[in-house]
Amino acid sequence: MLIAKDTVVTLTYQLTTPDGELLEEATDDAPAVYLHGGYDGIFPKVEAALEGQGAGAELDLALEPEDAFGEYDAELVRVEPAELFPSEVHVGMQLEGSSEDGHHVMLYTVTDVAEGKVVVDGNHPLAGQSLRLKCVVSEVRAALPEEVAHGHVHGPHGHQH
Repeated sequence: MLIAKDTVVTLTYQLTTPDGELLEEATDDAPAVYLHGGYDGIFPKVEAALEGQGAGAELDLALEPEDAFGEYDAELVRVEPAELFPSEVHVGMQLEGSSEDGHHVMLYTVTDVAEGKVVVDGNHPLAGQSLRLKCVVSEVRAALPEEVAHGHVHGPHGHQH
């Protein structure tokens, strides 16, 4: 079976810096599984490169920031009064919060705590970075009707209801 809209793709990958520093990986023991066809389960450039491929296909892609986690946006850094946070707030802690416009839930990382203030950053830690993705497709199957209806994979390595 070839990768096309509404197929479930299982793959292993290594995400590295352009210099080869390993940032993240999915192995045979814990592969990545996503629903192919515009469901936002994988970067669009990677999805486009995988289209029409089958099990055993290998990719080696350079990803610019706009292809991956986006450009770094200084406006996503906020300084807030410490009293708005739990007493155990610390650098590295991640918290959900609303965007400045209040319309989106965002994940913020605490980057500094000092003088009654907490600095939180809504950028992904890899925003603004060029990356390299190497992956191998291990399996392709037709998505179940429920997976298509829900927009994500169910079962092992997928979403559980």
